[in-house]
Amino acid sequence: MGNATGPKMTLQTVLVLRALLEHPTREFYGLEICAAAGLASGTIHPILARLEDMGWVESRWEEIDPHEKGRPRRRYYQLSSDGAEIARDAVRRAEAKRARYAVPRPGFALGGA
Repeated sequence: MGNATGPKMTLQTVLVLRALLEHPTREFYGLEICAAAGLASGTIHPILARLEDMGWVESRWEEIDPHEKGRPRRRYYQLSSDGAEIARDAVRRAEAKRARYAVPRPGFALGGA
């Protein structure tokens, strides 16, 4: 089942996985994932391709006549049966790691004064 080490857990990868994990059994098309993750299409599609190569995500093209619908076919993405569990764990580990290193710098205050 895919790459055991997983993808590089960039912030963008975590955002894509979080978007998919909101409804782990649902299919999403690219623009829905863009909106949920707050990322551009050019950012999410390479991430989705890597996740699919590793077996975390499955995809399919919708079966429509683009001329009849007046739009291009959509590609739908969904976490695989094992992918949801693996993704939850990977996101949890990435967020814990990020939290460990998110130490405020001396003299740096949040908020206004």
